[in-house]
Amino acid sequence: MKKIAVVTGASSGMGKRFAETLTKWGSSFDEVWVIARRADRLEELKNILPFPVRPLAMDLTNRASFAVYEDLLKEEEPVVELLINASGFGKFSASVDTPLHVNLNMVDLNCQAVMAMCQMTVPYMPAGGHIINIASVAAFQPIPYINVYAASKAFVLSYSRALNRELEGRGIGVTAVCPFWTKTEFFDRAVVEGEELVVKSYLAMYEPEQIVARAWRDAKRGRDVSKFGFVARAQAGLVKALPHSLVMDVWMRQQKLK
Repeated sequence: MKKIAVVTGASSGMGKRFAETLTKWGSSFDEVWVIARRADRLEELKNILPFPVRPLAMDLTNRASFAVYEDLLKEEEPVVELLINASGFGKFSASVDTPLHVNLNMVDLNCQAVMAMCQMTVPYMPAGGHIINIASVAAFQPIPYINVYAASKAFVLSYSRALNRELEGRGIGVTAVCPFWTKTEFFDRAVVEGEELVVKSYLAMYEPEQIVARAWRDAKRGRDVSKFGFVARAQAGLVKALPHSLVMDVWMRQQKLK
């Protein structure tokens, strides 16, 4: 049977970097299925990846895409050794001022799509298979003005850690990757043009290569959470210990928000 890896959000950012570095997992794949909306960017991966690439141009906020993916799994019956869910986006704005359809799409992509991809793929995964879901350091705390995004990533973190336990008996691991600020196209969509900047102070800014390299290492070690960098680890620890009302006060003062 064909052994494959599946990567969502593969057209840019961390999803693309995961696709480019699949050899770090230590396996050879008969094919890599790459999923994103932009077909042209997926086609470009054919010239970059060391494995045969099958581009699947799909919008994972549309539930019809799940049927397409599920039908393809049934038709091909592949062995999915790796599933990497890297699709997602956020908005820097008051949640009630963000158009409802945008917030709904955010939840659909960040939460619904992750859950659906996992549930549809697991029946095709062997012992030793692994799922990597991109969460965020934002998952550890409530964040005013990045509210829906942070809440959606809290779902990804909680879902991934519990799923890791549920799949333990099958020999399948799940790792939630929790990056701090990372230089990707995320900011192109997150910043609302014409509005006051929400994030005015960044404690640290990392490269996708750093996050992905750490994620590969943590996934191979069987860890259910991966965090890169002292700032990310320190913040995740502090917000567990401090009252979240205080954490939000500090955030508001730091970013000069009312």
